[in-house]
Amino acid sequence: MTIVTPDLCDDYPEVLVVDPGFNNYGGIKAFGGEIVTVKCFEDNSVVKEQVGLPGEGRVMVVDGGGSKRAALLGDMLAEKAASNGWAGIIIYGCIRDVDVIGETSLGVQALATNPRKTDKRGIGDLNVEVTFHGVTFKPGHYVYADNNGIIVSEKALELPA
Repeated sequence: MTIVTPDLCDDYPEVLVVDPGFNNYGGIKAFGGEIVTVKCFEDNSVVKEQVGLPGEGRVMVVDGGGSKRAALLGDMLAEKAASNGWAGIIIYGCIRDVDVIGETSLGVQALATNPRKTDKRGIGDLNVEVTFHGVTFKPGHYVYADNNGIIVSEKALELPA
């Protein structure tokens, strides 16, 4: 499967384009799949729970409120997500351990990096609509990401082989 978001935008003009501002950090530079959402603020408890479950090629979209004060994803959670079959994680917030994540078989996009971990208070929502960077992400819709940007579709898109 080849994901090139400019080509997908040309072929599917109805897709939504996420406003720029995300950086590509994962070992997989182009990824996509069905959306699972997490809404949390400086507490990655729900992210930690989800990466421990079968990802089945889905993409976790994490609304961290845009906070740059702590990282919602680190190397251990990224490695667990990859081993459990997640295609990728998009974080409206920060990650850490970028050198290791860059070698992990997982797509990861985030706003920035921060070496500080989050608190674990068990706070967060799973599979609720989240909105950031001009787009609402809905569980069950699809997201595709590469070095050009991030796009969202209500349905799975036909990808070239």
